[in-house]
Amino acid sequence: MAASSSSHGRTREALLEESDINGRENRKWWKKVLDMEEAKHQLLFSLPMILTNLFYYLITLVSVMLVGHLGDLQLAGATLANSWFSVTGVALMVGLSGALETLCGQGFGAKEYHMLGIYLQASCIISLIFSIIVSIIWFYTEPILVLLHQSHDIARTAALYMRFFIPGLFAYSFLQNMLRFLQTQSVVMPLVLLSALPLLLQIVIAYALVQRSGLNFTGAPAAASISLWISMLLLALYVIYAKKFRQTWQGFSMDSFNYVLTNMKLALPSAAMVCLEYWAFEILVFLAGLLPNSQITTSLIAICTNTEFVAYMITYGLSAAASTRVSNELGAGNPERAKHAMNVTLKLSLLLGFCFVLALGFGHNIWIQFYSDSATIKEEFASVTPLLVLSILLDAIQGVLSGVARGCGWQHLAVYINLATFYLIGLPISCLLAFKTNLQYKGLWIGLICGLLCQTVTLFLFTRRAKWSKLDLSHEDKDKDHPLLI
Repeated sequence: MAASSSSHGRTREALLEESDINGRENRKWWKKVLDMEEAKHQLLFSLPMILTNLFYYLITLVSVMLVGHLGDLQLAGATLANSWFSVTGVALMVGLSGALETLCGQGFGAKEYHMLGIYLQASCIISLIFSIIVSIIWFYTEPILVLLHQSHDIARTAALYMRFFIPGLFAYSFLQNMLRFLQTQSVVMPLVLLSALPLLLQIVIAYALVQRSGLNFTGAPAAASISLWISMLLLALYVIYAKKFRQTWQGFSMDSFNYVLTNMKLALPSAAMVCLEYWAFEILVFLAGLLPNSQITTSLIAICTNTEFVAYMITYGLSAAASTRVSNELGAGNPERAKHAMNVTLKLSLLLGFCFVLALGFGHNIWIQFYSDSATIKEEFASVTPLLVLSILLDAIQGVLSGVARGCGWQHLAVYINLATFYLIGLPISCLLAFKTNLQYKGLWIGLICGLLCQTVTLFLFTRRAKWSKLDLSHEDKDKDHPLLI
């Protein structure tokens, strides 16, 4: 009996030991696929950033959606205006603020905390200058759009929309800089609340101005401007009065003017890098206006572009995580850890990209109803959805790689890549397929996919073959004027 009990005990111990070995092997297998600790860290960072960027983007999109129910002309004018805002406003201001992802990210990693506030102020000065220039351009929106062969009625409607949106441009430019300042310090959770509140207010304000006041169409951009100013002021008060920023924000300083040129060296190529990609998408909207039945094709391509940007909000959250982790690790002198963080972010981006694609694939009929009640637009959007899905997946990869480029200070190289892949490959193919075949608006999007594919492959090969050890900044001469500028 005792022998039997002893034998049973040994058998149970053997089974437990075998189970433990199998468990360790499974954990090793998963770790080879994805570093769960790093993935958890990045998800806790990126999910709040995803929500934050999505909420801020929806502030302007809510206005477009409400206007879309006033009529086809109003929808075409509002979507064209929103595209014009993306081309001249979003792309430029997001790009200019990208310099802070390098400077503040590496400064925080190197524990040069006092410099973060200086860089922030320098970046705001640059953004203010460019906001004034862009607002002047917006006053001439109608003749510019007509020069680009857009319908006179649609151009006039879009120009009216833009004039009421000018105040929001200044708020948006400062908002982007403060987001980068907070992002590089891994302060992201409070941003969800600070972005959700203005969005909720925007829904109420926009509905009141569009549906309940005499403003109607012009109430939509006015509401967006008001909500963007609320967003910017909430962030500014948080940065100024929160105790956690005592080291990184030490008040307004005249020293910031001495770093305007330092910031500009990264801000301009960063803006060019982002603008070249944004413009490639938005040029499709203008090209759609040259196709037959321009109201339908313009609205349809603009809706596809807006959908792509909504999906990119997910990617941009992970892109921000990649940029922050890479720049922080490089500033701390850990290039290998920076490279490892990039690999984890790429895997996460693909996973979330697939989730969004599945949601769009099965729910495209629901999504299009937010934009239009037109049966024609609903039918055409369903036919272009497979192409839209493919472009979103490619965007999920290149978005992270672009974030890595910003974190490393490779903006100047990304400019050449984006210029070549979109303007020498993608857009020429779009024009060829749209105007020389029967594909029309689908041909426009196929050409864009070709450009995205070339861009993604080029960025991937470049980051894989780059010698990350040479990006170790821990031994830089700290007495140099700009020790953190690669």
